[in-house]
Amino acid sequence: MTACAVESPSVGTDDRSPERGCVLTADGAYAARLTRDGDSWFPERWTLDGPEPYAVPLPGNQPEEPGTELQPLGDGRVLIHRRAGVRHLFALLYPTGPGTGELPLGAMECAGPGVRLDLLPPAPGGARAYAVTVGARGSAVWQVAGGPGGPERLVEVPGRCSGGVWLDRTGRLLALDRELEGCVKTVVVDLELGQVTPLLQITPGSDDRLLMADPDSGLLLISSDAPSPGQERLGWGVLGSTLPVRFPTSLRLPECTAVPFAIQPGRVLEPESCAVALRIEGPVGTWVGIWRPAERRVRHLAAPKGWLTGSGLWTPEGVLRLPYATRETPCGVAELRAPAGEPRPRPGGAEAAAATAAGTPAAKSAGAAGPGSAEPAAPRPVPLAQAPLGRLVTN
Repeated sequence: MTACAVESPSVGTDDRSPERGCVLTADGAYAARLTRDGDSWFPERWTLDGPEPYAVPLPGNQPEEPGTELQPLGDGRVLIHRRAGVRHLFALLYPTGPGTGELPLGAMECAGPGVRLDLLPPAPGGARAYAVTVGARGSAVWQVAGGPGGPERLVEVPGRCSGGVWLDRTGRLLALDRELEGCVKTVVVDLELGQVTPLLQITPGSDDRLLMADPDSGLLLISSDAPSPGQERLGWGVLGSTLPVRFPTSLRLPECTAVPFAIQPGRVLEPESCAVALRIEGPVGTWVGIWRPAERRVRHLAAPKGWLTGSGLWTPEGVLRLPYATRETPCGVAELRAPAGEPRPRPGGAEAAAATAAGTPAAKSAGAAGPGSAEPAAPRPVPLAQAPLGRLVTN
């Protein structure tokens, strides 16, 4: 049987089709995408938190390039990232009656062979936006919107970084997949303290990437070639847990690629009952898979016609909302409810999550707050499964 290939998200995706998907705010209230009128590309903002979804076109003075990046903010404005040679220009777009308002935020230059700049996934809260620059030997995290001025460099990270997953609800802890000395390992960047610490390192020679994280339950979705050298597999763990990462056989789908794109929120202390949405691509097309850690199966559901592939989010009640666009419905959201499963929590899962939430030694602080500090210290994740390969769980 051919194992399922794992497609690892990367911040370097200039060649992707603008029609492939859209970007949603962390709370799912807004979305943004590039769409087109004939051969001309223009930004479009979707409002998703009202009685009915609706789209607002935000065309500029000239058509956009297909590689232009967009990101909605929590106030409804849309960050746009344009490239002009080695220059990267940032601005905020917003509707102004019949036209489009544009607030320039500044520009950056990224020169040199192989140097790139890409927006990171939307931050919790929706007030700020970040980007990562990647060079031959090092990377840097920048704040490009929501600051007092133009783009601001926050943290230098040795190695070439990709990915980008937020680990908390405040937008302070950012996980990046770092390539260093021939291996990829996930590190945590504390944007407030400027610290870089390890998170995911299963074996010394394995490539270990963090794909998604849910701050409520602590559930992590990862990809690694540790259990099958040379072949990446999907696995899961719990933030702050001392238990090894698990690689279920149910996530090994024949002749398919599977990418997680949404985790059910609100399941505090219940990581094994969280529903995970997968984008599955195979010989017969693209569809949606629903999986829970406590179950030993993937439930397969048809994707709605016109699905903005790979886009969507869960509600805490277990409804998967998938944005789609067709000729008849240019702005729509399909709602899918996964068949109710029978979660069978494994011993230790809830206890590990509880330890994380309580700030016990399983989740050491990222620097204790000083006397009189008004803000509590953010939890720093413990590196997952620093254990020999023999402890990996593969069923």
